[in-house]
Amino acid sequence: MSAQDEVAAGGWKPKHNPWSVAFIVTMAAFMEILDTTIVNVSLPHIAGSLSSTYDDATWTLTAYLVANGIVLTISGWLGKVFGRKQYFLVCIVMFTVSSFLCGMATSLAELIVFRMMQGFFGGGLQPNQQSIILDSFPPEKRAAAFGLTAIAAVVGPVIGPTLGGWITDNFSWRWIFFINVPFGFLTTLGVAALVEDPPWARKRKAPIDVIGISLITIGFSCLEVMVDRGEDADWFGSTFIRIMGVLAVLGLGGAVMWLLHTDKPAVDLRVFKDRNFAVGTAMMGAMGALLYASAIIVPQFAQQVMGYTATLSGLILSPGGIAVIVLIPFVGKLMSIISVRSVIALGFGLMGLALFFSAQLTPLLDFKHLVLFRMSQTACLAFLFVPLSTIAYSTIPERLNADASALFSMSRNVLGSLAISGATAMLMERKQAHQAHMVHWMTPYNQPYNEYLTQAQNAGINRGMTPEAAQSAAQHVQFLEFSRQVAMLTYNEVFMILGIGAFLCVPFCFLLSNIKSGGKATGAH
Repeated sequence: MSAQDEVAAGGWKPKHNPWSVAFIVTMAAFMEILDTTIVNVSLPHIAGSLSSTYDDATWTLTAYLVANGIVLTISGWLGKVFGRKQYFLVCIVMFTVSSFLCGMATSLAELIVFRMMQGFFGGGLQPNQQSIILDSFPPEKRAAAFGLTAIAAVVGPVIGPTLGGWITDNFSWRWIFFINVPFGFLTTLGVAALVEDPPWARKRKAPIDVIGISLITIGFSCLEVMVDRGEDADWFGSTFIRIMGVLAVLGLGGAVMWLLHTDKPAVDLRVFKDRNFAVGTAMMGAMGALLYASAIIVPQFAQQVMGYTATLSGLILSPGGIAVIVLIPFVGKLMSIISVRSVIALGFGLMGLALFFSAQLTPLLDFKHLVLFRMSQTACLAFLFVPLSTIAYSTIPERLNADASALFSMSRNVLGSLAISGATAMLMERKQAHQAHMVHWMTPYNQPYNEYLTQAQNAGINRGMTPEAAQSAAQHVQFLEFSRQVAMLTYNEVFMILGIGAFLCVPFCFLLSNIKSGGKATGAH
């Protein structure tokens, strides 16, 4: 920043109401966050419509997440090159255009390319949204502003499957993309009218860090592909996955070393020297992993085990979003009473208890209890997002806001997307383990097995079936019950593992500074 900019920055304030600015940029970010999960429940419909397999259709998710993760990291640098407002507008416009093209796609190859475009331009929305809010509000009012951000960041992934399922069941999967067009148009007008760049966020010459950007691109793209496709490709039994793993390690390891030692890096990793930011970013990544992993497990259980429709399984998630909105004002008050790090520790502790509570799935579970389980998980996020955002940025200088926002958003989204793939892989692995254990009891040498089979066979004969048909039906019923019991054990175990992960985060919360909302940090660096 030049000397003139520093003088101007000292007394800079946004011309328009900060809350109007926060609302319009949050709407833009919400549109992009929604698209990270809205496609999930529509994949079978997309595969059928475009004459492809379900496995091939999942590349539409992988392509989006790969492009999104890369751009999230370097969005701060892109904001410097183009100017933050101009870059934000380009992202909104092109994200909207890409959404329209996704809806018009006539083949899976086209859809994958357009989804990659969506992820590339959508990746710049969340970090810039946070940077704009940071610059529009004084530190003592940021907690309230981040409450608005939390609604987008937490509620978006929660209602995405619900909205996607309802649109797909009642209209067409194409409308999950077309719905972005009017919102994109309105937010473009709003941002153009309300948002302005402070002196330190205006367009200026920024050298292109070709090596840094290349290493980031290779590292994140290979890591995402490895985790997303690993389960289907037999993990490191596949040459392709091994190559992706090696390239991911070399790319990310090389990127860290290069970015720390070059004079003009694409993203300034020195921001991690601030302890609050470093720990807060790690905790936000953990929160993102728990949020996205649990958000994919619940509807998957509802659809595959309980037989719910896409819409009904999505509705299980929606009340949790309402719980977050209701609790955010309460959390804001709580942060002024007890230290922010204590609120964060409370949030992870409650999350662990909620996940343990959710590990009580049974074959006769009703809709109400599934909603209660999910609400208990989601409500805890209100105790995490706003406090983490508040304390992470509490001691960051304004000139580093762009890099900090990029890395902070990247941690949540990248770890969240990796957690989706990891949770899915864990479900498959634990299911196979439980099947291998339980199948030993499914033999004629086990008396309970014989008794159950005889009861089911007699029930069939009593309904008028022949002995042969009754025996076949009894074996089918027993196999279904066996599969259901395996699924129950698997999902309960995964919830327990996620709960342990939440509890493990609690001690690390006390590495953060002992401050209250609006107070000054001590021992932050």
